[in-house]
Parts: sequence; C-alpha cells; structure tokens
Amino acid sequence: MPAVSWLLNTVYIGLLLALSPVLLYRRVVLGKYRDGWAQKFLGRLPERTGERPCVWFHAVSVGEVLQLKHVLSKLRTSRPDTEFVISTTTSTGLEVARDSFPNDRVCYFPLDFSWSVRRAIDRVRPTAIVLVELEIWPNFIFAAHAAGVPLALINGRISERSYRGYRRIGWLMRRLLGCFQKLAVQNDTYANRLRGLGASVDQIETTGSIKFDGLETSRSNCRTAELRTAFDLADDELVFIAGSTQSPEEELALETYEQLRRTHPKLRLVLVPRHKERFDDVARLIRNWGHPLLRRSRIASRDLNESNNPVRSIILLDTLGELAACWGLADIAYVGGSLTKRGGQNMLEPAAYGAALLFGPNTWNFRDAVELLLEADAATVVHNADELTQAVRQFVEIPQRAGELGGRARQIVLAQQGATSQTVALVETLLPKPVEPPKLLPQERAA
Repeated sequence: MPAVSWLLNTVYIGLLLALSPVLLYRRVVLGKYRDGWAQKFLGRLPERTGERPCVWFHAVSVGEVLQLKHVLSKLRTSRPDTEFVISTTTSTGLEVARDSFPNDRVCYFPLDFSWSVRRAIDRVRPTAIVLVELEIWPNFIFAAHAAGVPLALINGRISERSYRGYRRIGWLMRRLLGCFQKLAVQNDTYANRLRGLGASVDQIETTGSIKFDGLETSRSNCRTAELRTAFDLADDELVFIAGSTQSPEEELALETYEQLRRTHPKLRLVLVPRHKERFDDVARLIRNWGHPLLRRSRIASRDLNESNNPVRSIILLDTLGELAACWGLADIAYVGGSLTKRGGQNMLEPAAYGAALLFGPNTWNFRDAVELLLEADAATVVHNADELTQAVRQFVEIPQRAGELGGRARQIVLAQQGATSQTVALVETLLPKPVEPPKLLPQERAA
C-alpha cells in the first residue's frame, strides 16, 4: 500500500517537527534520545549473516523484555537451530535486553518510516516476526507482509480505550490485522475486540498471559537472598517497598514511613523509582527528609560510605533489572504509577511472592490482573496519602491480615500459569521444520 505508506511518512514527519522542541529539550537537558539514531531513522540494524532460521521479537520496554525470558528459554531448548533478534523502543528496555540476552542480537526498533522499516527487515532477514502485546506500526507490518515474513502477536491485549480508537480507523485495522498469521491474546475479551476490528476466528488464539509464567514465587531464591544480605535486612524487620514509582509517590511513601517508624521501629522502607533518570532526585528527596540513605548502586560498586548507619537507612534500589527479585523482600508492597496518570505497573511480581499488595485506582494497564486480585480480596486500593498510611498501619499492626491478603494473591498467580508453553508452540508453527541429520546406514554406524 504505497499511498498509505507515504501518507504515514508525511504524518510522522509532521509530528516530529511539532515535537522537536520537546525532543531537543529531553536530549540536551535530560540526556534522552542520544543513541540509536541510525537504527531508528535509517533502519541500520545489525546485519545478520548465515542461513539459520531467525525469529525477530519486538518488546516495547522493560516489562515486555522481561516477559520474553521464559519464552526464549523454551524456544532455545526446542529449536536450538534458531537465532533470535530482540528489538525495543526505549533505552532502558535496550539495557535490560542486553543483560537478559547477551548472546543474541539486541537493537532499537526502527521508527515507522517506510525506508527505515524496509531496510531493517532486509538487514535482519527474519524467518518470522513476533510482536509482544499490541504494537501497531502500519509501515512495518505492511513491509513485513510484502517481504513474505510471517507475523505473530503474542500476549496480546487491547484496552477498551484503544479498541474505541482503533474502530475509528477500522478500514486500516482490517488490513493490518489481515497481515498476521497468528494473534495470541491473553483472554476472550481481547479476542472479541480483535474480531470486532476485523481479525478472523482462525487467526486468534486465547493463550492466557505469559506475565504469570516465570514469576518467582519463592522468597529464598538466590537473587532475593543476595539483596537481603546486601541491604543487611534482619529476619524480624518488616519491609515496605514502594516500587515502580513516579513523582510524587516516593514522597507519599516517605510520609507513611515517617508517621509509622517511631511506633514501629522494625519497619524498613525501600524505594524503587520507575525511571533511572530520577534515581538521583529521589536520593536527594530522602536526604532532604533527614533520613540516612543506602543506595544499591553504591553497594554494587563497593562504595559503602553512602550511609553511616545502614540498619536505619532508607534503601534506594537504583539499578535496572533487580526490582523483580527485590519484591521478594516485601512484606508490604505498593505498586507505583497507580496514583499518577501512568495507569499502573506490574503488580503480579509482588503478588507472586505473597506480599500484602497495595496500589492506587489508576491501574488500566493491568485491568485484568487487578480484577482477579480484587475479586479474591487479594489487594487493597488506596486513593491518597492518608489511605496509604492507614493501609500500611493496618498491615503493620495486624500482620495476620497482611499474610492472608498476600497468600490469596500468590494463589491467584499459581492458578494462572501455563501460557508460555502455548505461546512457544504457536511461534514454532511459523518456523520451518528443523533439519534432521541424515540417518547412518548399519555399516556406517559399525565403522
């Protein structure tokens, strides 16, 4: 669809020009968008050589990258002949992907200009392309389809808001969805929405959510145990973690801690900001409140002078990729982005450990998980600072209530697991059958 592609190019260029002052500010002042320009604008992704089968996975950011760990692990076992390319949109996603998949090609996803996506596909030469959740980039999808590359969606989801928006461009969505061989979605609601946008019954499979698979449920795992040792947490201390937070959620957690710490001296606070750009800001915030500070990055680099009294310090987890293990320390877990307009972050990781779970009302990014948790009385919604303090106070003063809430959350996670195996089987249908080594004749075996 050349006419549509060039129309999209024009729209994208107009948007970039309109946003250029903001982008320039973020580049110069905040240090964002400084790398990967050749990959993004020109499609100069790492060029693949050889003729082995190759699956290109696109995961938008950190959460989607981490979801791929167990999918790729199973695929490596079942298809050792296959190469993998992992692309991501964000710099933090790229860092985590490089750490998670050191032996694979990791790169930025090309911007959706027709020239960029075509060159990227030519350089990667994928056997199949797999998009995680729902990333609709028309030029990329049309280019892959034109090149004869099978496309699949895994762990797909589509919110009610997105569904309403996509219906306004129904003519385009029908053509885009028609380019996919498989659309694997998390539940029947999402399946119905994709059918409403023009996907066929034969394309859609309900596999469940791979977010439940691979979640660590044992607090004694080695990564969590290492963090407990690094933070010098005693077994009788009560750990309150506010994770994946945005401003002003760290300050709300500090207010709660300030009100409770004098009457509950065993209470410890761990803050985990969502974005690495705010690590230093949150460190300053903690010091401004007059609390000693222990930063994970200082421990990791053997700089132990950050706090003269680490036992009473507030802990700042200012490293990437460790939050999943850190949730295993939490007796009480507040999941951030839910008292802001972000729409919430992943609450399944602390739920899997059986932490007493708290989040705000803005959780549309994880609506299905939230419904499961609330229906089972396995989480508490707080709407402001006072309610956060009241909820944490209740858990501190009635630990049995915290244990019951967390136990129900953990059982929900265990009951939902199993989607990864179905997802891997679906991806394998896009690949050619593995070449079996030739069978030896009896005399050759004897020799």
